[in-house]
Amino acid sequence: MEFAQHSAVYNMLSLGIASMLFTSIFLWFGRERVLPKYRLAVMVSATVTSIAAYHYFRMFDSFNTAYPLMQGTPESGFVGYNVGYRYVDWFLTVPLLLVELVAVLGLARAIQSSLLKRLVPAAALMIVLGYPGDMHTQWLGLSNGTWGALSTIPFLYIMYVLFVEIGKSLSAQSAKVQGLLKGARLLLVATWGVYPITFILAMNNTGAPSFSDVVSREIGYSIADILAKCVFGLIIFTVARIKSAEESKEFAASEGH
Repeated sequence: MEFAQHSAVYNMLSLGIASMLFTSIFLWFGRERVLPKYRLAVMVSATVTSIAAYHYFRMFDSFNTAYPLMQGTPESGFVGYNVGYRYVDWFLTVPLLLVELVAVLGLARAIQSSLLKRLVPAAALMIVLGYPGDMHTQWLGLSNGTWGALSTIPFLYIMYVLFVEIGKSLSAQSAKVQGLLKGARLLLVATWGVYPITFILAMNNTGAPSFSDVVSREIGYSIADILAKCVFGLIIFTVARIKSAEESKEFAASEGH
Protein backbone atom coordinates (compact mmCIF):
# COMPACT_ATOMS: atom_id res chain seq x y z
CA MET A 1 0.00 0.00 0.00
CA GLU A 2 1.33 3.44 -0.96
CA PHE A 3 2.29 6.01 1.67
CA ALA A 4 -0.63 8.38 1.00
CA GLN A 5 -3.18 5.55 1.10
CA HIS A 6 -1.72 4.05 4.26
CA SER A 7 -1.55 7.44 5.99
CA ALA A 8 -5.16 8.27 5.12
CA VAL A 9 -6.50 5.12 6.79
CA TYR A 10 -3.97 5.30 9.63
CA ASN A 11 -4.97 8.86 10.49
CA MET A 12 -8.69 8.19 10.14
CA LEU A 13 -8.58 5.18 12.47
CA SER A 14 -6.53 7.27 14.90
CA LEU A 15 -9.21 9.98 14.75
CA GLY A 16 -11.81 7.29 15.43
CA ILE A 17 -9.94 6.13 18.55
CA ALA A 18 -9.59 9.68 19.91
CA SER A 19 -13.22 10.61 19.15
CA MET A 20 -14.69 7.49 20.74
CA LEU A 21 -12.39 7.52 23.76
CA PHE A 22 -12.81 11.14 24.78
CA THR A 23 -16.54 11.22 24.05
CA SER A 24 -16.82 8.21 26.37
CA ILE A 25 -14.92 10.01 29.14
CA PHE A 26 -17.09 13.11 28.77
CA LEU A 27 -20.35 11.14 28.86
CA TRP A 28 -19.36 8.94 31.80
CA PHE A 29 -18.50 12.02 33.87
CA GLY A 30 -21.49 13.96 32.53
CA ARG A 31 -24.12 11.38 33.44
CA GLU A 32 -24.65 13.06 36.84
CA ARG A 33 -25.60 16.32 35.09
CA VAL A 34 -29.08 15.03 34.17
CA LEU A 35 -32.05 13.82 36.19
CA PRO A 36 -31.93 10.14 37.27
CA LYS A 37 -34.68 9.14 34.79
CA TYR A 38 -32.45 10.22 31.87
CA ARG A 39 -29.14 8.84 33.13
CA LEU A 40 -29.71 5.50 31.44
CA ALA A 41 -29.76 7.19 28.02
CA VAL A 42 -26.45 8.97 28.75
CA MET A 43 -24.86 5.80 30.15
CA VAL A 44 -25.92 3.82 27.08
CA SER A 45 -24.38 6.55 24.90
CA ALA A 46 -21.14 6.25 26.87
CA THR A 47 -21.25 2.46 26.53
CA VAL A 48 -21.63 2.76 22.75
CA THR A 49 -18.56 4.96 22.37
CA SER A 50 -16.57 2.86 24.86
CA ILE A 51 -17.26 -0.32 22.88
CA ALA A 52 -16.34 1.51 19.69
CA ALA A 53 -13.10 2.86 21.19
CA TYR A 54 -11.99 -0.69 22.02
CA HIS A 55 -12.76 -1.98 18.54
CA TYR A 56 -11.03 0.98 16.89
CA PHE A 57 -7.88 0.09 18.81
CA ARG A 58 -8.19 -3.47 17.46
CA MET A 59 -8.87 -2.30 13.89
CA PHE A 60 -5.92 0.10 14.06
CA ASP A 61 -3.54 -2.72 15.03
CA SER A 62 -5.07 -5.14 12.51
CA PHE A 63 -4.77 -2.64 9.66
CA ASN A 64 -1.12 -1.83 10.38
CA THR A 65 -0.28 -5.53 10.45
CA ALA A 66 -2.29 -6.49 7.36
CA TYR A 67 -1.33 -3.55 5.14
CA PRO A 68 2.35 -2.78 5.72
CA LEU A 69 3.64 0.39 4.08
CA MET A 70 4.88 -0.16 0.49
CA GLN A 71 4.55 -3.95 0.87
CA GLY A 72 2.05 -6.74 0.32
CA THR A 73 -0.79 -7.19 -2.14
CA PRO A 74 -4.53 -6.44 -1.93
CA GLU A 75 -5.13 -10.17 -1.52
CA SER A 76 -2.68 -10.61 1.37
CA GLY A 77 -3.96 -7.45 3.06
CA PHE A 78 -7.59 -8.52 2.79
CA VAL A 79 -6.79 -11.92 4.29
CA GLY A 80 -4.86 -10.31 7.15
CA TYR A 81 -7.28 -7.51 8.01
CA ASN A 82 -10.00 -8.57 10.43
CA VAL A 83 -13.20 -7.04 9.06
CA GLY A 84 -15.02 -8.83 11.87
CA TYR A 85 -13.90 -6.24 14.43
CA ARG A 86 -16.07 -3.59 12.78
CA TYR A 87 -19.06 -5.91 12.49
CA VAL A 88 -18.81 -7.07 16.10
CA ASP A 89 -18.71 -3.40 17.06
CA TRP A 90 -21.82 -2.66 14.98
CA PHE A 91 -23.61 -5.75 16.28
CA LEU A 92 -23.25 -4.38 19.81
CA THR A 93 -23.53 -0.65 19.24
CA VAL A 94 -26.21 -0.22 16.57
CA PRO A 95 -28.99 -1.71 18.74
CA LEU A 96 -27.71 0.40 21.66
CA LEU A 97 -27.98 3.58 19.56
CA LEU A 98 -31.68 2.87 19.23
CA VAL A 99 -31.94 2.08 22.96
CA GLU A 100 -30.51 5.48 23.90
CA LEU A 101 -32.88 7.27 21.52
CA VAL A 102 -35.91 5.52 23.03
CA ALA A 103 -34.62 5.98 26.60
CA VAL A 104 -34.23 9.75 26.31
CA LEU A 105 -37.82 10.18 25.12
CA GLY A 106 -39.06 9.41 28.64
CA LEU A 107 -42.00 7.36 27.39
CA ALA A 108 -44.15 5.04 29.47
CA ARG A 109 -42.39 1.77 30.22
CA ALA A 110 -44.84 -0.32 28.19
CA ILE A 111 -44.31 1.85 25.10
CA GLN A 112 -40.53 1.77 25.53
CA SER A 113 -40.60 -2.01 25.84
CA SER A 114 -42.74 -2.37 22.72
CA LEU A 115 -40.42 -0.18 20.66
CA LEU A 116 -37.24 -1.89 21.85
CA LYS A 117 -38.61 -5.39 21.25
CA ARG A 118 -38.96 -4.43 17.59
CA LEU A 119 -35.95 -2.19 17.06
CA VAL A 120 -33.18 -4.15 18.78
CA PRO A 121 -33.71 -7.50 16.95
CA ALA A 122 -34.11 -5.66 13.62
CA ALA A 123 -30.84 -3.78 14.16
CA ALA A 124 -28.95 -6.97 15.08
CA LEU A 125 -30.39 -8.79 12.05
CA MET A 126 -29.37 -5.91 9.76
CA ILE A 127 -25.72 -6.25 10.87
CA VAL A 128 -25.66 -10.06 10.73
CA LEU A 129 -27.01 -10.09 7.18
CA GLY A 130 -24.60 -7.39 6.06
CA TYR A 131 -21.42 -9.14 7.20
CA PRO A 132 -21.24 -11.86 4.48
CA GLY A 133 -21.59 -9.25 1.74
CA ASP A 134 -18.68 -7.21 3.08
CA MET A 135 -16.49 -10.32 3.16
CA HIS A 136 -16.61 -10.51 -0.66
CA THR A 137 -17.32 -14.24 -0.65
CA GLN A 138 -20.20 -16.32 -1.98
CA TRP A 139 -21.63 -17.44 1.38
CA LEU A 140 -24.41 -20.01 0.92
CA GLY A 141 -24.14 -19.36 -2.81
CA LEU A 142 -25.50 -15.82 -2.42
CA SER A 143 -23.81 -12.79 -4.01
CA ASN A 144 -22.69 -9.62 -2.22
CA GLY A 145 -25.69 -7.80 -3.65
CA THR A 146 -28.11 -10.41 -2.34
CA TRP A 147 -26.72 -10.13 1.19
CA GLY A 148 -26.92 -6.35 0.90
CA ALA A 149 -30.56 -6.57 -0.22
CA LEU A 150 -31.41 -8.89 2.67
CA SER A 151 -29.74 -6.50 5.12
CA THR A 152 -31.79 -3.63 3.71
CA ILE A 153 -35.08 -5.26 4.76
CA PRO A 154 -34.59 -4.78 8.54
CA PHE A 155 -33.01 -1.37 7.78
CA LEU A 156 -36.24 -0.22 6.10
CA TYR A 157 -38.28 -1.59 9.00
CA ILE A 158 -36.16 0.41 11.45
CA MET A 159 -36.73 3.53 9.35
CA TYR A 160 -40.47 2.90 9.53
CA VAL A 161 -40.41 2.65 13.32
CA LEU A 162 -38.17 5.71 13.66
CA PHE A 163 -40.27 7.96 11.45
CA VAL A 164 -43.78 6.61 12.04
CA GLU A 165 -43.93 4.99 15.47
CA ILE A 166 -41.41 7.20 17.30
CA GLY A 167 -42.58 10.18 15.27
CA LYS A 168 -45.92 9.96 17.07
CA SER A 169 -44.14 10.43 20.40
CA LEU A 170 -42.31 13.59 19.37
CA SER A 171 -45.45 15.72 19.58
CA ALA A 172 -45.32 15.37 23.38
CA GLN A 173 -41.85 16.95 23.52
CA SER A 174 -41.00 20.65 23.71
CA ALA A 175 -40.13 22.48 20.50
CA LYS A 176 -36.41 22.57 21.32
CA VAL A 177 -36.32 18.86 22.14
CA GLN A 178 -38.34 18.01 19.02
CA GLY A 179 -35.81 19.83 16.85
CA LEU A 180 -32.85 18.01 18.41
CA LEU A 181 -34.49 14.59 18.23
CA LYS A 182 -35.54 15.06 14.63
CA GLY A 183 -31.96 16.05 13.85
CA ALA A 184 -30.65 12.99 15.70
CA ARG A 185 -33.03 10.75 13.77
CA LEU A 186 -31.91 12.23 10.45
CA LEU A 187 -28.27 11.84 11.51
CA LEU A 188 -28.81 8.11 11.99
CA VAL A 189 -30.45 7.77 8.59
CA ALA A 190 -27.71 9.76 6.84
CA THR A 191 -24.83 7.90 8.47
CA TRP A 192 -26.40 4.47 8.09
CA GLY A 193 -26.91 5.31 4.43
CA VAL A 194 -23.12 5.05 3.95
CA TYR A 195 -23.29 1.28 4.34
CA PRO A 196 -25.73 0.40 1.53
CA ILE A 197 -23.83 2.79 -0.74
CA THR A 198 -20.65 0.86 0.00
CA PHE A 199 -22.43 -2.40 -0.78
CA ILE A 200 -23.64 -1.08 -4.12
CA LEU A 201 -20.16 0.10 -5.10
CA ALA A 202 -18.65 -3.29 -4.22
CA MET A 203 -21.53 -5.40 -5.51
CA ASN A 204 -19.67 -6.86 -8.49
CA ASN A 205 -16.44 -7.48 -6.61
CA THR A 206 -16.17 -11.08 -5.43
CA GLY A 207 -12.43 -10.97 -4.82
CA ALA A 208 -10.15 -8.97 -2.57
CA PRO A 209 -10.84 -5.20 -2.60
CA SER A 210 -8.13 -3.00 -4.11
CA PHE A 211 -6.07 -0.65 -1.95
CA SER A 212 -8.23 2.25 -3.16
CA ASP A 213 -11.38 0.37 -2.18
CA VAL A 214 -9.96 -0.30 1.28
CA VAL A 215 -9.10 3.37 1.77
CA SER A 216 -12.57 4.52 0.67
CA ARG A 217 -14.31 1.91 2.81
CA GLU A 218 -12.34 2.59 6.00
CA ILE A 219 -12.57 6.38 5.72
CA GLY A 220 -16.28 6.28 4.89
CA TYR A 221 -17.12 3.84 7.67
CA SER A 222 -15.04 5.75 10.22
CA ILE A 223 -16.63 9.12 9.44
CA ALA A 224 -20.08 7.52 9.62
CA ASP A 225 -19.19 5.91 12.97
CA ILE A 226 -17.96 9.16 14.50
CA LEU A 227 -21.13 10.96 13.46
CA ALA A 228 -23.51 8.14 14.41
CA LYS A 229 -21.91 7.45 17.81
CA CYS A 230 -20.05 10.50 19.10
CA VAL A 231 -22.17 13.30 17.64
CA PHE A 232 -25.39 11.33 18.16
CA GLY A 233 -24.40 10.59 21.77
CA LEU A 234 -23.72 14.27 22.45
CA ILE A 235 -27.13 15.17 21.00
CA ILE A 236 -28.76 12.62 23.33
CA PHE A 237 -26.86 14.15 26.27
CA THR A 238 -28.05 17.64 25.27
CA VAL A 239 -31.65 16.43 25.01
CA ALA A 240 -31.38 14.82 28.46
CA ARG A 241 -30.06 18.10 29.90
CA ILE A 242 -32.86 20.15 28.34
CA LYS A 243 -35.58 17.74 29.46
CA SER A 244 -34.11 17.65 32.98
CA ALA A 245 -34.25 21.46 33.18
CA GLU A 246 -37.80 21.52 31.81
CA GLU A 247 -39.04 19.01 34.36
CA SER A 248 -37.24 20.25 37.48
CA LYS A 249 -36.92 23.88 38.57
CA GLU A 250 -34.37 22.82 41.18
CA PHE A 251 -32.21 21.14 38.56
CA ALA A 252 -32.54 24.12 36.24
CA ALA A 253 -31.48 26.49 39.00
CA SER A 254 -28.53 24.31 40.05
CA GLU A 255 -27.32 24.08 36.45
CA GLY A 256 -27.82 27.76 35.70
CA HIS A 257 -30.66 27.31 33.18
